[in-house]
Amino acid sequence: RSEGVNLMNDIKNLSFFGICLAFVVIALGAWTRLVDAGLGCPDWPGCYGFIVFPTNEAEIALAESRFPMFPYDINKAIPEVVHRYFAAALGFLAIVLVYFSFKQSENKNIRAWTIGLLIFICCQGLFGYLTVSLKLLPIIVTGHLFGGFTTLTLFFLIFLKAGNFQILNKMTIPNLKTIAGIALFVLIIQIFLGVWTSTNYASLACADFPTCQGSYLPDMDFKNGFNLNQEVGPNYLYGLLDNPSRVAVHYSHRVSALIVTLVFLILMSKLWFSNAAPLASSLGILLLTQISLGIINVVYVLPLYVAIAHNLVAALLLLTVFLINYLAWKK
Repeated sequence: RSEGVNLMNDIKNLSFFGICLAFVVIALGAWTRLVDAGLGCPDWPGCYGFIVFPTNEAEIALAESRFPMFPYDINKAIPEVVHRYFAAALGFLAIVLVYFSFKQSENKNIRAWTIGLLIFICCQGLFGYLTVSLKLLPIIVTGHLFGGFTTLTLFFLIFLKAGNFQILNKMTIPNLKTIAGIALFVLIIQIFLGVWTSTNYASLACADFPTCQGSYLPDMDFKNGFNLNQEVGPNYLYGLLDNPSRVAVHYSHRVSALIVTLVFLILMSKLWFSNAAPLASSLGILLLTQISLGIINVVYVLPLYVAIAHNLVAALLLLTVFLINYLAWKK
């Protein structure tokens, strides 16, 4: 039995490392997207046919002869390659988790979760390939970015199931299932809208706050802004939506943020009067931080590190709300 406990501790430690690595991959993905390096390597899994990326004049000349439509820019190749290798490390870690899950017999359900994680990361790799081959088609890029948040959550779930956390065992909030579920749902919608805003280059469609282009009801085109069936073939680098469509996307993200805030305030008020009050404080701090980062992004024209932090705090919010749901539904 002690060997089984040790193996579960190994799984817990590995999954915690996976959580940390997933945060790094999300940050690198945001960095790649924000510096417009999504096509920094026009092929996959290599970069201009190289394992890493071209470095000397001869290699650069060869690279540009292979892909004459994509002039080589090392400042864009580096973020893309670094992101790919860190993502590949997540896949390797998932394989190790599957191996350890089959060595232990303490918790057989955890085997299914580790296998599911590995399969999902393989699907993420496929979306990474499609992101490049379909030239940043928004729905594909959105699925790929959303998949990064899902990967993080799966590592977190395995971490929770592998560990025996006394502080969490003392928290019981079964009467909050409904509001916790609603909070998770609206947050997922908000993350989708944030990702859709980013993939369609609509982050600066409203360059003022709290108004948008000087109005509380600017000219918007929701039909084209939320067309999920955009044409395959064009290069979507820098986006192809017109201004009213981008405004519709950005404006929807802002309005959704207000809904999320309202739902979270209700959830926090209920958590505050339970034995899970620390979660209410954590959620409140993260929510305030995220709202502040969003405003700073608009007012100061999308500073790189602030925009990356906006992605990471969204991930922290997702894990916090997921944990609340996990506690509310646990038997």
